[in-house]
Amino acid sequence: MTLFAQQPDNLGQILLIVGIFALVIFVLVVFAILARYFRFWIQSVTTGAGISIFDLLGMTFRKVDLRVIVRTKIMAVQAGLGEETGITSKSLEAHYLAGGNVPLVIRAIIAANKAKIIDLDFKQATAIDLAGRNVLEAVQTSVYPKVIDCPARGSARDSLDGIAQNGIQLKVRALVTVRANLRQLIGGATEETIVARVGEGIVSAIGSAATHGEVLQSPDKISKKVLARRLDSQTAFEIVSIDIADVDVGDNIGARLQADQAEADLRVARANAEGRRAMAVAEEQEMIAQIEENRAKVVQAEAEVPKAIAQAFREGSLGIMDYYKLRNVQADTEMRTSIARPGGKRAVGGGAA
Repeated sequence: MTLFAQQPDNLGQILLIVGIFALVIFVLVVFAILARYFRFWIQSVTTGAGISIFDLLGMTFRKVDLRVIVRTKIMAVQAGLGEETGITSKSLEAHYLAGGNVPLVIRAIIAANKAKIIDLDFKQATAIDLAGRNVLEAVQTSVYPKVIDCPARGSARDSLDGIAQNGIQLKVRALVTVRANLRQLIGGATEETIVARVGEGIVSAIGSAATHGEVLQSPDKISKKVLARRLDSQTAFEIVSIDIADVDVGDNIGARLQADQAEADLRVARANAEGRRAMAVAEEQEMIAQIEENRAKVVQAEAEVPKAIAQAFREGSLGIMDYYKLRNVQADTEMRTSIARPGGKRAVGGGAA
């Protein structure tokens, strides 16, 4: 009976020990949670950030950096950006998990809110950040316009070269003042497009000038023409002004082109003349060949004369006296021909008597 009486006492002691042990474990867990999250929770409570202990635990399970979210939410609350602006701990966590830069986004929204000239909400700021653009830099550029060199520094050319209608080359350098356009920051063209468009506009404006003196006299005409073309469309910037920093006179491209054209025309004329000369030489050679051919025909014809005389003797149609008369006529003709030649000598011995 004593043994059965002692069993309930032992069971109660065991339950008591288990309860104490569980209580100790619970106290340790609570202490550990408070030790880790108490500082963040106190900061949230004292600043009105509205982040509870359970929210902090959930961030740990979702592998979210507590420091980033708590400090960012406190920053937004202290700047007067409440949850009505869409900035909640859940939205901050979502942007963090999406790979965004949460502190940079909140700083950009605070800067835009303080400037009071820029309308930037949380969704637009997070979209710009996730698109890979620096949203804070964009806000700063909207408040303080940025100056871009045209052509850009470090480029292959030091100036924009244009040619007026009178053929004179002008070398221009410009300064383009731009302001960020937050509405077109996503999908809008970058600074390189602005520089390219402004360069094209300046070269076109110089080309439309009648003389280079007009550009030198009023460089602002270039700026007005370029601004009138709305070169900032579909870009992430808005062109505030275009200032011509320097204008230099280059080479006389028109005279050079005329000289090159004259040289080309001279070469063509020489080629044509050479062709005509070659044709004349060929024609001369053909005439010489024709003369030689005719001479050959004359010699051939003269070779037939003795044959004809002999034939006449045989037929009796030519007498001996007629033959001598013919020889005398030939001799007299040869003598006259030799006397008529320059430096000719009188023939000696004449023909037959």
